[in-house]
Amino acid sequence: MIAARDLRKSFTSREGEVVEAVKGIDIDVRRGEAFGFLGPNGAGKSSTMRMIAAVSPVSGGELRILGMDPAEHGPAIRSRLGVCPQEDTLDNELNVFDNLYIYGRYFGIAKREVRERADELLEFVQLTEKRTAKVEDLSGGMKRRLTIARSLINRPDILLLDEPTTGLDPQARHVLWDRLFRLKQQGVTLVITTHYMDEAEQLCDRLVVMDRGVIAAEGSPLDLIREYSTREVAELRFPVGDHDATAEKIADLGERVEVLPDRILVYSDDGEQVLEQVHERGLRPVATLVRRSTLEDVFLRLTGRTLVD
Repeated sequence: MIAARDLRKSFTSREGEVVEAVKGIDIDVRRGEAFGFLGPNGAGKSSTMRMIAAVSPVSGGELRILGMDPAEHGPAIRSRLGVCPQEDTLDNELNVFDNLYIYGRYFGIAKREVRERADELLEFVQLTEKRTAKVEDLSGGMKRRLTIARSLINRPDILLLDEPTTGLDPQARHVLWDRLFRLKQQGVTLVITTHYMDEAEQLCDRLVVMDRGVIAAEGSPLDLIREYSTREVAELRFPVGDHDATAEKIADLGERVEVLPDRILVYSDDGEQVLEQVHERGLRPVATLVRRSTLEDVFLRLTGRTLVD
């Protein structure tokens, strides 16, 4: 569905400096899978998504979307894509149904057919009862579901989702996850960017972690956790100021020990055993927690904990 080889994207800053946002990446997205892009701000995710959406020209390398070159077949590609942007761009002056109807007409879909599709999609995203409601009267979760419904009006082969659940409460996020899972079951290929690691674990069959314009790692969430982390993590909290000295005393208890301002993380395949060994050495943490390793542990190991502007 999507194939990229040595894909690059450069642009010129206001100061006249050439900035390389994407520095030669290879991507293969298969039909019917959910493929994710993870990375900190400035990693190149958005630049890559804009090229895949056929709205930003490729600076170098090769990109094929649905077997077509976006430089030559941009309109044909865009007619088969659905795009759910990070920010809702719904028309507040129209009601819920008309937001879908008018958007569908932009694709040249016949009036009768677009009405049928709009009704089907409202039922799919559980907004049938809000058919005549104004957009401004919808909750945040309802607006996101309407935005996804609108992106599906042309029955796309590929759905691009940029931070689909940002700002939603847990209940709304889970409803949206369910809708996206159903789409994948129907054969729609999903391409997702997200900052929520649990979302990536739930939705993505495969993903890439991008950092500074390159791919730092690629694989399924489970494979990445196995490769870059351990089965469990023991979190130990000691009095403020004791962490560095304490970490030296327990450095051999795990495959990796990470010192944070408020706690020590010990990466091991048996967190409970780590806690026992810590107490056997006469150390008394203020608080302890044993949890399974997550994609967030992988993400932070690959991209670091420093904020990127």
